[in-house]
Amino acid sequence: MLHVPPLVSTLTIGLVLAFSLGLVAHRLKFPPLVGYLVAGIVIGFAPAVGADQNIANQLSEVGVILLLFGVGLHFSVQDLLSVRAIAIPGAIAQGLLATPLGMAVGWALGWNPAAGFIFGLALSVASTVVLLRMLQERRLLETERGKITIGWLIVQDIAMVLALVLLPAITGLFQGEAPPDATVMLTQVAEVVGKLLVFTLAMLVVGKKLIPALLHYVAHTGSRELFRLAVLSIALGFAFLAAELFGVSLALGAFFAGMVLSESQLSQQAATESLPLRDAFAVLFFVSVGMLFHPAIMVDAPLAVLATVAIIVIGKSIAAFAVVRLFGQSSDTGLMISASLSQIGEFSFILASLGLTLGVLPSEGRDLILAGAIITILLNPLLFGALDRYFAWRDQARAEEAVPEAKEEESEEKEATPTREPIPETALTDHVVLIGHGRVGRYVSKQLLEKGIPVYIIEDDAEDAADLTANGVEALHGNAADPEVLKSAKLGEARCLLVAIPDAFEAGRVVEQARAINPKLRIVARAHSEAEIDHLAKHGADFVVMGEHEIGKAMLGELNAQERPITDAMAGMATAGPIRGGR
Repeated sequence: MLHVPPLVSTLTIGLVLAFSLGLVAHRLKFPPLVGYLVAGIVIGFAPAVGADQNIANQLSEVGVILLLFGVGLHFSVQDLLSVRAIAIPGAIAQGLLATPLGMAVGWALGWNPAAGFIFGLALSVASTVVLLRMLQERRLLETERGKITIGWLIVQDIAMVLALVLLPAITGLFQGEAPPDATVMLTQVAEVVGKLLVFTLAMLVVGKKLIPALLHYVAHTGSRELFRLAVLSIALGFAFLAAELFGVSLALGAFFAGMVLSESQLSQQAATESLPLRDAFAVLFFVSVGMLFHPAIMVDAPLAVLATVAIIVIGKSIAAFAVVRLFGQSSDTGLMISASLSQIGEFSFILASLGLTLGVLPSEGRDLILAGAIITILLNPLLFGALDRYFAWRDQARAEEAVPEAKEEESEEKEATPTREPIPETALTDHVVLIGHGRVGRYVSKQLLEKGIPVYIIEDDAEDAADLTANGVEALHGNAADPEVLKSAKLGEARCLLVAIPDAFEAGRVVEQARAINPKLRIVARAHSEAEIDHLAKHGADFVVMGEHEIGKAMLGELNAQERPITDAMAGMATAGPIRGGR
């Protein structure tokens, strides 16, 4: 009888069960990741089915690599540097709050200080996969809030790389061992920091030329198969080199590879090619987490589980919100970032494993970390849902309060309401509103401006929006799916709305809101498939342009233009008399 290899059985069982329970979760109005986690728990209870925990963890690591590579493709060095002032103190503040709180829980459970330190440190670092999933689902990845959150995450990852190197010495101090030689510790720190710097410089100097050049060369071969293979080789290859040669985490190496490639014109195509595998392997991350869970801890130590969850969800969120507000960001941004970071994941498991290997962290500590991860990952979508409902309620209340009243009372109400600064409406009338200023948007705005047609542009890239404003074009940095941002375009007085963003789901939300504001407005959008055309038309678009259709029309038009002179000549000869020829 043939035996199915563990790799095949783990991959097959994990994906099939995750799909089945994810579908059930969606049917019950829960996020699909709830189904993925339950799938892992079910597999964990039935080891006889043939799924291997070790293999599941390794496969999920591939998902993390591809996920960070995809994020890097939408990020730039400038983006990372622009948020360093808030991301660095924010990550430090969360660690300084969560670690002592974790130590307090450990003390209450009778652990030694070293175990409490590892436990608290594990609670301070957020899950890459969960955080990015939430940002992607809400189209926040490329917004200012998303960039701050990603920068925060990168700082945490770098800090964890340092922590893993220094942890044996630090835990030894807690256990009363002789302090390690200061020279040795400084050498270790210098070695890690040096490797990080060398890796960063290598990526920025060598990788910046090598990676785009390689992809451009492969693109010229005309083989989509080779191009897809090149993208995967770059993501996995540079992650592997980063870990093996420089001691950097696999995820961080993949992120830098993607960030370097983001400046290439082929970055969008690279992101598209890696998407299917990225999503499939990311699902296995949730399955592998579920497989690790031991539900007995919920009965054996319910108060400890509750305290763990409170540190992750409440303690870390308070620290994040305080730092964000301290740096002048809005309450909305503070709430979104707090919700994004209120869970734990990959590095938490690595720290727990190291604690067990060092003989410091008891198995109860690992179970508490896993329980905290499972519960907070399940709570995270609910937190975002609660935020969505709060913002909707607040916006509705604000609209109801907009009834004409005394100016003095109105101003007092606004001062008392802790909301973001109102976005002023444009002064333009009979104008064209353009959503998105990428390759399509740039072409459209250039043509309109040359004809003297007033244009109001909404663009979620801050740098692009600033350049437009500097050149005298009225532009707003923001996400057009945000009702407050769209309201600034004064659609009631616009002549047309052009939605040039490539994301059909986000475009659908924009079109739907615009149609509600002005039922008579002419709305033109873009799509990449027949399904997207139907989706946008259903939400209120008057005309949807599909690139492939327009290219086909242009080709046929050129063919007709070439054939017309021949047809005309034939018609002329026919009127002159019969054509004579040889045999």
